[in-house]
Amino acid sequence: MIANQHEKGWEVIYHRAHALLAAVLAGHWRPKDRPLRWIETIAAISHHDDLEREWEGNHLTEVGTPLDFTLGKETKTDIKPLTELTTNARYRGRWVAMLISMHMSFLTEGKRGESKELDSFLDEQKEHQKKWQRELKITKKEADEAYAFMQLCDRLSLILCNRELPAGERALEIAKGPDGKRYDIMQRSDGNVTVTPWPFEEEEFPVTLEACYLNQVKFDSNDELTKALQQAPIELLEWKFVK
Repeated sequence: MIANQHEKGWEVIYHRAHALLAAVLAGHWRPKDRPLRWIETIAAISHHDDLEREWEGNHLTEVGTPLDFTLGKETKTDIKPLTELTTNARYRGRWVAMLISMHMSFLTEGKRGESKELDSFLDEQKEHQKKWQRELKITKKEADEAYAFMQLCDRLSLILCNRELPAGERALEIAKGPDGKRYDIMQRSDGNVTVTPWPFEEEEFPVTLEACYLNQVKFDSNDELTKALQQAPIELLEWKFVK
């Protein structure tokens, strides 16, 4: 989950909602700059965080606060859910499976050497990616460009969800796109958001996201947190993108 502190407790955004926002942003992209197999790419972006299940496992810190996803990066990697996600992605087709596999490689390659099981998983993903690229009759460059687009949309969504927009009309780097260009985001003094260079089809459009609000700082158990999330009020967040 994405857990942002607010004055009364926590703003919680589910990872699947973040992934949906990333897909919505991708849907506004200028047609001439879209990657190959557009609809399948959107599907991969929308489902790339299905690994996150806020209603299962531990989602509390040692002191009982909601566990933001960034705080769990130092723990030992659990291979089972990674394997499950990459396997299930295959049922949506090889293009989606390839992009999801590339995303898993990106997230976990830095932990290579942690365990033989992880190394085997990473090697297997590389072989899958090569195999699917051959079968799909695409080059590695075309696959890399599609994944760079997916990463760009993912990062753009996370900046919004994590409340990372800088104050004072300062620009923040999003990522490099499939064209190799650097893209920046900035919140203007009127509250609207702009991206430079402008990559979207429309000159302005809104995007929305649902967030839950907890008026409690600490929880005694995951069951208590889950129940609180199920009963929490939901608010619709909105950003207006303007060229």
